[in-house]
Amino acid sequence: MADMGEFRDAVTAWAAGGPGDRARELAAQVSVRTVVLLEGPSDVAAVDALAASRGRDLAAEGLCVLAMGGAMSVGRYAGLLGPSGLGLRLTGLCDEREQPFYARGWERAGAAPDGYFVCAADLEDELIRALGVPRVQELVREEGDLRPLRTFLSQPAQRGRTAHQQLRRFLGTKKGRKIHYGRVLVEALAPDRVPAPLDDLFAALS
Repeated sequence: MADMGEFRDAVTAWAAGGPGDRARELAAQVSVRTVVLLEGPSDVAAVDALAASRGRDLAAEGLCVLAMGGAMSVGRYAGLLGPSGLGLRLTGLCDEREQPFYARGWERAGAAPDGYFVCAADLEDELIRALGVPRVQELVREEGDLRPLRTFLSQPAQRGRTAHQQLRRFLGTKKGRKIHYGRVLVEALAPDRVPAPLDDLFAALS
């Protein structure tokens, strides 16, 4: 039986220039009603972690969480999946600097302009602010990354930056680290400390 993962893979292949027949077929089979368009896999890890903490099975609810491989792809995905394409409801998260891509993509797809939520810098920035620098440093230590962090902080380029800025940059210095901490940071959040863009996204998915 088809599942949401197969639909996600079919959409990714379609967006890359392949045929869309399989995506159309699977959209009906798995009863997709909403697609959550995210820039990358670290955002997906955070959304999945929050869903798990709130006891929600997004796929079972007909919600497809999709990493596009960068905000510049949003026009393509929105056009294929939104009102002008498969007719699915669109929502998502984006970084502040990437908002123009989302705005244009939503408009061209005929989607509601208030359907996505904007992080002040990016989602990692929001999560660090929500948790506070000391707690994030503690989590880095608990995850066994204290030595790499100290090595990173010893670099001359880091000396003029705040501790918040340093942590945000550190999370992106190794492949897979942002994905890992997307989950770790969300799991460490108190229920009332979820950053507004992420909390608003989940409210829209109710």
